[in-house]
Amino acid sequence: MRTDAKPESLRQAMSWLHTWSGLVLGWLLFAVFLLGTLSFARTEITAWMQPEVHGSRAGPDTLGLTMDTLARIAPAATVWSISLPGPRDPAVRVSWREPGAAAGRAGLKRAVLDAGTGEVLEPRATRGGDFLYRFHFELYGMPQVWARWIVGAATLFMLVAIVSGVITHKKIFTDFFTFRPRKGQRSWLDGHNATAVLALPFNFVITFSGLLLLMYQLMPWPIEAAYQGDTRAYFAERRAAAAPVQAPGHDAPVLAPPRAALQSILDQAAAAWPDSSIGALTVNRPGGHAVTVEAREGQGASLVDRGVARRAVFDAASGARLDVPAAVAPTAAVAVYNVFTSAHLGRFAGPALRWLLFLSGMVGSFMVASGMVLWVVKRLPERRKLGRTPKGHRLVEATNVAALAGLFLAIAAYFWMNRLLPASLAGRADWEIRGFFAAWALSLAYACLRTHRRAWIDTLALSAGLLMLLPALNAATGGAALPVSIARGLWSVAAFDLSAFAMGALLAFMAFKLSRSGLSPASRLQRKPPSAAPANDALAAGSTNAGARP
Repeated sequence: MRTDAKPESLRQAMSWLHTWSGLVLGWLLFAVFLLGTLSFARTEITAWMQPEVHGSRAGPDTLGLTMDTLARIAPAATVWSISLPGPRDPAVRVSWREPGAAAGRAGLKRAVLDAGTGEVLEPRATRGGDFLYRFHFELYGMPQVWARWIVGAATLFMLVAIVSGVITHKKIFTDFFTFRPRKGQRSWLDGHNATAVLALPFNFVITFSGLLLLMYQLMPWPIEAAYQGDTRAYFAERRAAAAPVQAPGHDAPVLAPPRAALQSILDQAAAAWPDSSIGALTVNRPGGHAVTVEAREGQGASLVDRGVARRAVFDAASGARLDVPAAVAPTAAVAVYNVFTSAHLGRFAGPALRWLLFLSGMVGSFMVASGMVLWVVKRLPERRKLGRTPKGHRLVEATNVAALAGLFLAIAAYFWMNRLLPASLAGRADWEIRGFFAAWALSLAYACLRTHRRAWIDTLALSAGLLMLLPALNAATGGAALPVSIARGLWSVAAFDLSAFAMGALLAFMAFKLSRSGLSPASRLQRKPPSAAPANDALAAGSTNAGARP
């Protein structure tokens, strides 16, 4: 926005739009982006946060033992659902619905089983990775409708920032190969540009698909018009399941499939999906005369089908495969929606692709964070001329520390609370979440009380220490120690420990570099005249504020 009243070029207009659209909701966007990135590993996070399941090891009779346990604890259920152990979770997780239970998830009963013995485990109560996943699009402690509107607005601002950023930087792809270290504002701009271009396709797809996932909330009017205001009819039509497959009736009721039938089911599934394995099973009408077993592939096979796994249905008594009606092909519009939302959810991704999505998300998170820091850095010359820090700038500085470094501290505190709280504590899952927000709030208070540079160093250093010590904490509080998890192939736990240590090491490196960088503002100005003083790094400069401790 020009101050001389002259008309702006498109690039100038986009530069203003990019700056302010990024600042207004940048702190929330960083939380959404970072926690959304961690959500790609929410199954692994939940497994790590329940050390009671780390000793579970699958065996050749895991499925049979699971069926025996369900027959004992849920003989009257109308359906059994079984999630088998795999690389992401070592335990068997089962659920069932009793006759007359409420519809939906509220009517389900759940249990966690040892994959090797079939015994019911009692893992500690925790929201695990689901809390981080839910927070990234529903926030916490407010009505779901409001939260989704807020996140939807932030996502729209993110899309505007991405598009305007591309328009603003006419040499964006050339700048991708340019990095000028220790050049203050130029270094931050180079880092911001490089991460933006490196993950540009990912950033655009993940942002646009996020809007698509919220479109029923943000733009409900087409559905209301087409269905005369009855939105439930639309969703019922979208979720309409195929007619249930009927098994041939048997004289004797079948509660749990016999071992021979289970082995036949496993063999046929292995032949049908040679590059995958069974990830889950559903037993319909256990205890009846026409029981069916539906097996589903371990991961989705198609983006067009929104990552829905392939399935096969079998007669529980004999293990014979039954004919399944062909699924209705999605329309072009539904197919496009499915492709984008599948890419966002990552349901189709194997281990390698899931790691790529995770790393792309971390690069995108750094892009958002560097943009927030760059806003402060660009305004240093103005502040030096004033000889003071305006209150608005000081507010942005403190909020940057809390929203960026403080979020890592909150995440680390969440994991530490998981291991330090007694496993039998009533409401312990809520106490873990309270620990998350308490650490986050304390980081903001600390950033307001200390100088900018000191707050960055201390918050980064504390976050680094807590994250790097997580593998030791895991081993000391009943979890599988890192050497044990690697030796046993318990990769969900090993990957968590190694990732936490690596992230902590990166934060420690940042804190170390920041502690060694530059002089104080007074010394800097004494050594260089004001006209020659570079617009250097706001973090290294350590801006002062009245009443702040050094």
